[in-house]
Order: sequence, then C-alpha cells, then structure tokens
Amino acid sequence: MLCPTGHAGYKEIILLNNNKILLVYPLGYRVEAAAHDISRIASIMPSIGLISIVAFLEQRGIQTAIVDCYARPNADNLIRDYLLSHKPAYIAFSCTTSNFLDGIRIAKAAKSIQPDIKTVFGGAHVSALKEKILYHFPDVDFAIVGEGEQTLADLIERGDDEAGAIEGIVLRENNKKVFFTGYRKKMLDLDTLPFPAYEKLQGYPEAYTLPIFNYPKTPGTSCISSRGCPYQCSYCDRSVFRRSFRYNSAIYLYEHLKYLKERFGIRHLSFYDDQFTFNRKRVVEFTQMLIDHPLGTTFNCVVRAEHIDFELLLQLKAAGCWMVSLGIETGDIDLLAMHRQNPDLDLLAQKICLIKKAGLRVKGLLMIGLPGESEGSIKKSMDYVFSLPIDEINISKFTPFPGSPIYKNINKLGKFDEDWEQMDCMNFLFIPKGMTKEKLEKYFTKFYKTHYTRPSTLFNYFSMIWHSPDSWKRFILNLGDFLKFAKTDKRFIVRRK
Repeated sequence: MLCPTGHAGYKEIILLNNNKILLVYPLGYRVEAAAHDISRIASIMPSIGLISIVAFLEQRGIQTAIVDCYARPNADNLIRDYLLSHKPAYIAFSCTTSNFLDGIRIAKAAKSIQPDIKTVFGGAHVSALKEKILYHFPDVDFAIVGEGEQTLADLIERGDDEAGAIEGIVLRENNKKVFFTGYRKKMLDLDTLPFPAYEKLQGYPEAYTLPIFNYPKTPGTSCISSRGCPYQCSYCDRSVFRRSFRYNSAIYLYEHLKYLKERFGIRHLSFYDDQFTFNRKRVVEFTQMLIDHPLGTTFNCVVRAEHIDFELLLQLKAAGCWMVSLGIETGDIDLLAMHRQNPDLDLLAQKICLIKKAGLRVKGLLMIGLPGESEGSIKKSMDYVFSLPIDEINISKFTPFPGSPIYKNINKLGKFDEDWEQMDCMNFLFIPKGMTKEKLEKYFTKFYKTHYTRPSTLFNYFSMIWHSPDSWKRFILNLGDFLKFAKTDKRFIVRRK
C-alpha cells in the first residue's frame, strides 16, 4: 500500500486494487519526435499480443485498462491519472528491444506515484534476457517469459506471495536473489482463447492504420492466427514461443473475421503470421468459408515459397486475398544459405511469378547488413529483385536481437553497437566484416530509390489512386515527411536524454 505523508504526523493509507491491472505499450522515444516519425506515419498497428492478454484476463474477471503509447504518444498524464484514480496493484509492459527502456522510465514514474505498485514486464526482449532484466533493472518486480496470458492471470489471482510457484516468471526471492521458475509445461490451445480485446484500444479502429499502399479499403486492422514458427532462421527471435508452432482452426479464423466486420466494420485485414499457409488444409477450409459465405472483407498474408502452389493461390484470390508477402532476405544464394533453411532463389522466383499469375500483389521482404554481407551481395539482391514482378518491397536493416540464434556470436562476425533504443530495424547498429556503415547506408538508399523510380513501380503506384485511394490521401497529407525520409533516410527520432 502507498502511504504518502500528508499533514504533520498524519499518513493517508491508500489501498491498491489487487484485481486490477494497467497494461502499457511504451513508445520508445521522446514524445516530440512522434508527429514526424516516418514509421508511425506509414503505419500504426495495434499491439495484438497485449489485447490478447487483456481479453484473457477480462474473461477471468480481472479488471484491465490499456494505454497504447504508440497510438497515443502523449500518454504520461493518462497513465498518471489512471494510477491515481483506479489504484491498480499491477502495471504491466509489453516490450520490444527498442521500447524496453521507455518502459523502465514509465515503471519508475509509476512507483513514484504508487510506491507499492508491482511492475510486470513481458515480450520478446524480456523473454530472451530473463534473469538479466531483474539483475540490472531494480524497478522491474516480475518478468514473464513466454506467452503471457496464463502466467499473468495466475500472478494476479494467486498474488505476489505465491509467485515463486507459478511457471514462466522471473522474480526476486526475499527481494534479493533472482531466479526463473521455468518454462510453462503446457501451452494454450489457441481456439479456446477469446478474440483480442480490440474495444479496449481508445479510438479503435480509426486510430490505427495499416502500412501505406498495402490495403484497398478502410477501416483495416491486423490479426495473428498462429504462434511460433517451425523454421530456425539465424535472425529470428524465438524467445517467446521457442520451437512451438500452433494455429487457430479455420472456423475460429472465419468467426474472428466475422466478429471484426460486424463489431467494428473492418473491411481489410492483414495476417501477420510468419507462416499463414503452412497448414494447407486449414487455409483451404478457411478460404472456402469466405467464398461460400462472403463477409465483404479483403486480406493480406505472409507465406513461405515452400507452402504455396497455384491452386492454393487461386483459392486465396477468390476468397478476397489482396496481397501476399514473402521473405526473400537476400538475392545472394551463398549469403542466404548462411542464415536460412531451404535456400532456393529459383523456387522463390517461380512462386513470385505464380502469385502474380493468380492476380495477387506481391511484397518482397528483404534485409541489408546480415553477417557476411558485401557490396557484391547487395548488388545481387538488387539484380534479383528487379528481375521479378514484385509490387512492394520492405527492406529492413539487419538487427541482431537478443532472442535470435545469431546473437550469441554476433561480435565475432562484425562490429555491433548494442544500443537498445535504436534496435528497431531502421538503424545499422551491426556492421559486417569488410563493410562500413557508410556503404550500407549508401546501398540501402540506392536500393529503395532504384525501386521507386522504375517505370513499372511508378505505374503501379499511380494505379493505387483507384485501388487504394486512402493510401494516396495519407501520402499527400504527409508528403513533406516522406520526402525528408527519402532524402535523409532518418526516422527523425529525438533521443531521450
């Protein structure tokens, strides 16, 4: 409980509500930068993990509230007001590597307002570092490792005194020794979970936007219908779901889309599963439901080349699929073989052509700066991509996250500046041997500029006036920021002092 000193000799006792929790998604940088953050301008996505946890807690009778600082950057006063008026016993943070330190800042502020409040941290960054989080950050009371629904519910229902008996938690024993209680032995059946609590997000769905030029209609949103990945690429963070791979059934998926359409009027959905088509039978059943009982909703999905064929692509198209994304990473086969299972650029090219033949848009996902990268490998990537009928590209700057397999030996493969606040895939913090940051920046800019000045690309975007009019509206309204980004390649983040 919090006992702030009032008049001389008097202390007001304030009881915190042990059945109430505030969940926060931190911004990760200073509020002043948010208005011109090109990442936010291009897309503001709801934190699906956080609202999935909230729905689970609410189902168990636990009172929740969410503050999404990415959608509402100037949120410090909102958090303070909630803590003072509702007095939750817990405040929890869902953290990536880049927004973790902002979470720590908010946790410190929360404890200055309500000293007895318990701070709980989760997410990929925390799951990867486990005990190190509590060793180095005294304002963290509990860290949740792995998926958070059951573990967080157990913590709130059983209380701090029994936390050591709950699987999936890092805590301090007697407020001193840090230990991890171990991974949960049983993972959740995804079909038993309630739909994410979208309604808890203030301003949803209008406050959120899908990536520009990646949708035909609004309002839109995102969804995740599986957890984990059966593959083991060197650069992927596997700390939350480890080697597991689970997915919702076709009927659950259909009902989820139906709920979004009827409750919020959603007209386009992006599935952000790593492997949406891995289980072909599930996708065939799901798309057939959409064909037989249309919802008037279009969708995008992410696939691997090994798990698509022309018949399936035609079925996706008939069901309302608008765009398919797939990971290319690099057009250098030798470099690809160093980091990814089943490297086959010929297969990738064949499947990209099939996606286009089926009448779908194609988005290629790439990286620059992987260990082993060279000027020659980047040139090969450019030649490869520009030889294919790819509509969109997304190039990330390779970032070795703590939960990725390559992280352990990353300092042997080049120079790594482990600045957590800048680890957002928009900064070259790792420089491969034989390369310089200047060369990486030069080729990154050249790659994008070459793509966006090609006649086929220009014609493609011109046609978006009819196919995605809302994207053009957003582009024109934010033209100045897009041009500045194209010229400088800077996200315009003002660093926290």
